[in-house]
Amino acid sequence: MRLSHAGITDVGRKRAHNEDAYLLLPEEQLYCVADGMGGHASGEVAARLAVEEMAEFFRLTGRDEEATWPYKLDPALSYDENRLLTAVKLANVRIHERAQTDAKLHGMGTTFVAASFPKSAETLLVGHVGDSRAYLYRAGQVRQLTEDHSLLNDYLRTRRLTPEEAEAFPHKNVIVRALGMKPAVEVDLVKEELRDGDVVLLCSDGLSGMVPDAHLGDIIRASHGDLKRAAQTLVEAANQAGGVDNVTCVLVGVAR
Repeated sequence: MRLSHAGITDVGRKRAHNEDAYLLLPEEQLYCVADGMGGHASGEVAARLAVEEMAEFFRLTGRDEEATWPYKLDPALSYDENRLLTAVKLANVRIHERAQTDAKLHGMGTTFVAASFPKSAETLLVGHVGDSRAYLYRAGQVRQLTEDHSLLNDYLRTRRLTPEEAEAFPHKNVIVRALGMKPAVEVDLVKEELRDGDVVLLCSDGLSGMVPDAHLGDIIRASHGDLKRAAQTLVEAANQAGGVDNVTCVLVGVAR
């Protein structure tokens, strides 16, 4: 399995600074997007800490599989699944600890999504917290792999809303789970078998909240495998739709 990648982040048209961050770590086949939250630019700190901690843990365990982990392995999961979940949980701890030691950073957090491609299998592992998303583009269609941890999504589980009612929901941007908000965090894990020609899209809600899913697929398809072009066009589409938030996306192409 051969991977290609591209990543881009943009401040958007309404925000004064960018609180998103992304990670491209091809040597460990790890890719991440973080969307920071908090006042006084503390969201930027949380997002940066998240990707830095992920990179550090994957580099450490990539060099030494016998390295001591801060959490016990879950015997029901594979080594690679444990590795991804542990890295995200460790990032959560680092962000939370930093917020407790600096009054200016109190309350900071970040939504987060990571894609890991284990070298021993043609499989995608996704770990995520919050409403940063992972999509799979396959054979001309795009499918959302993650489920938002948002108040709107919780509401949709208990009540049926029309698309218009969901759009008008007064608290749809409220996140119910994020890195750094508590000492421990529940991380969702998604596993997907990969095929030749697949493209994995990771993004902040500055993209998914502005561009309909079907149009995401149209843009990737029109790029004809040029991931840098696709990433740039995705950001441009979000900004053309209003650019109300920072926009970040990472694309990973799969070939055999």
